Amino acid sequence: MTSKETKPPAKLKRTLTLPLLVFYGVGVTVGAGIFALIGEVLALAGDQAPLSFLLAGMIAGVTGISYALLIRRYPVAGGEAVFVNRGLGSVFARLAGFGVVATGIISSAAIALAFAGYVQVFLALPETLLVFAIILILFGIAWFGVRESVAFAALVTLVEVGTLIVVIVFGLPLLSDYSAVGNTFVPSLNSAALAGIVSGGVLAFFAFIGFEDIVNMSEETQKAERTVPLAVVWTLGITLVIYVVLAVIAALAANREAITSSSAPLAALFESVSGLSGKSVAAMATIAMVNGILVQIVMASRVLYGMANEGLAPQWFAKVDDRRQTPARATLTVALIVLGLALFFPLVRLAEATSLFTLSVFALVNLALFAVGGQIGEGAIHQFRWWGILGAAMCLSIAGFQIFSGVSGGH
Repeated sequence: MTSKETKPPAKLKRTLTLPLLVFYGVGVTVGAGIFALIGEVLALAGDQAPLSFLLAGMIAGVTGISYALLIRRYPVAGGEAVFVNRGLGSVFARLAGFGVVATGIISSAAIALAFAGYVQVFLALPETLLVFAIILILFGIAWFGVRESVAFAALVTLVEVGTLIVVIVFGLPLLSDYSAVGNTFVPSLNSAALAGIVSGGVLAFFAFIGFEDIVNMSEETQKAERTVPLAVVWTLGITLVIYVVLAVIAALAANREAITSSSAPLAALFESVSGLSGKSVAAMATIAMVNGILVQIVMASRVLYGMANEGLAPQWFAKVDDRRQTPARATLTVALIVLGLALFFPLVRLAEATSLFTLSVFALVNLALFAVGGQIGEGAIHQFRWWGILGAAMCLSIAGFQIFSGVSGGH
């Protein structure tokens, strides 16, 4: 036997630490959603827009706790598929795993189209060319290495979160009126106002989608059993604080109509609180979209890789590039499907599909927590198994609300 024949299969490289993983999580969560949705949430919930974001954070947080509990026991790539396989069996695991992959792929296609639209504001280039270019470039980064991919995402995260912080800083004078701030957290008891808060919360939920991608980086994370759950908690906490503060400022801003009617509401909010041009904020929104596409390509490829190792997807996807130590075949497949969807389907349909796939996967993960907790006679998962039923009921209720009320959105 030659040395080449006896060489062990390449494995994923553990290079990620807690700070990098939190950067990754915040980057994929605080993405295009908040730049696009804050005006629509404000239009629905009015002065109580912060309550809508708190409600959305609670919805995401319930499932986030389920993820954190399960990843401590199963710290491997393919997170959701692995969780559901252990709890509910291979049929539901395949549904969950391919649902996650579909969510990442479809949302990447939607964001790629939105990216092209924003770039066309500055450059008169064909949409097809822009879509091809951005997906090809980001595929190259994702293939080159996970540390490079996450480091790039971390850099972009600093830019986009920095932009949100700049808006908050200019809006700080509005927060000095403690009475007005307090009123944004006190809901009116009439049914129309409460319905607006709930509808706004359903819409705001889509700005939280993304934190779950963290678990699919487990096999490339140092001390994953401890690091990944902490990263989930930190990501959701940071995201919630940023969103709620922005929502308070938006609710107190003078020119609300300009914010709610704008296709770039965060840029309009910046103009309202600073008196300066919002073009720089619009440019940052474009960068946020680039980040969103990259992290979704990275996530979806890791899920395919993890599912292949679990026997839930073809073994062809389990191949790791010998030189770069990344799942090259899975990454290429994901990038090609993203490109196809972006070229042949409209953005709105892609966004609607993303939201429903995400809620369905969340429901399965929560049910898996309940099932795994029932199989284990002790420990945190056993003690919190009924938490999974609560989470599943919330996710299915939201999905039903979206289907029957026509409320839709995207990240």
